[in-house]
Amino acid sequence: MVLMEKRYRVSKADVKAVIPKREAESHKGNFGRLLVVGGGSRYVGAPALVGLAALRSGVDLAVIAAPERTAWTINTLSPDLITVKLRCQDLEPSALPDVSSELESSTAVVIGPGLGSLPKTLEAVISLARLLRKEHPELPALFDADAFKALGRAPELLKDMPWVMTPHAGEFKILTGYDLPADLQGRAEMASRAARELGCVILLKGHVDIIASADGALKLNYTGNPGMTVGGTGDVLSGIVGAFLSQRASPFQAAAAGAWVCGRAGDLCLGEKGYEFVASDVIDKIPEVFKEVRGKG
Repeated sequence: MVLMEKRYRVSKADVKAVIPKREAESHKGNFGRLLVVGGGSRYVGAPALVGLAALRSGVDLAVIAAPERTAWTINTLSPDLITVKLRCQDLEPSALPDVSSELESSTAVVIGPGLGSLPKTLEAVISLARLLRKEHPELPALFDADAFKALGRAPELLKDMPWVMTPHAGEFKILTGYDLPADLQGRAEMASRAARELGCVILLKGHVDIIASADGALKLNYTGNPGMTVGGTGDVLSGIVGAFLSQRASPFQAAAAGAWVCGRAGDLCLGEKGYEFVASDVIDKIPEVFKEVRGKG
C-alpha cells in the first residue's frame, strides 16, 4: 500500500458530511443521546471531559454512568452533564443492570475513560461488550483507555460490530499484540491489518492520526500539535467521535471527522495560548471549529 496524501487526508469536507442539518422543527433528542461509561475511585475528570466535548460537538444529551461518589463529583463540575450513579466504588459486574437500562435510550456509547484496571472492572467491560453484542448489536460504541486491557483478552468480541477503538501506540499493542513501526507507511499498514483482523474501526492516535476500517478504508489526519500530549485530549476526542456516532455517522466517518475536529481545536489553542493549554481549552474551541466548517468563521 502506497499512501497518496491527497486521497487519504481527512479534510473539512469529511466533517461537513457528518454534521446533521438542524431543522426549525427539531426537538431534544433529534441530535443524539450519548452514554459514557467511565470514571472510578481514582479518575473523575476523564468521563466529564468526554461528556462536555460531546455537548460542544452538538449532541443533545450526555449521560455519564459512573460509580456513585464519582458521579456526584461530576455533577459538581458541570450542570450540563446528567449522571447515573452506579452502586459501586469502581465499575464491577453488579452495576451492569443499571448501565443496561440506559442503553435502551442511548444512540451511542463511549466505554473506558477513567475506569481504572481493577480485575472486577476489566471483567465488567468484557461483560458489557458481550451485552452489546447480544442485545444491542446495532448500537455504535467507542472504546478507549482502560477498556483495551479488557478487550485485549477477548478480541473476538469486536468482530463485525459498529465499534471504534481509539488507542495510542501503547494501547494498540495491548489490544492487538503488535508493535508499531516508526514510519507512517508501516503504521498505516499495521493499523489496516489490525482493523481487518479485529473487524472494527481503529483510530490510531499519533502525530498523524490513522483511521482504518475492517473493509480496507483508510484516512490520515494531520491536524493537531505537540501541545496535545497534555492529559485529557484523548477524552475530548472520544467525546467528539461519540457525538458523531450518536448522530448516526458511520463509525469510520465519525472517527475521521472527530480526529480532524479535535486536532483543529488543538491548533486553535496553540495559536492563542502556545503549547501550554489543557484539555478543557480544547473543548472550548470546538464550536469555533464547527463555525469554520460551516463557513461562518
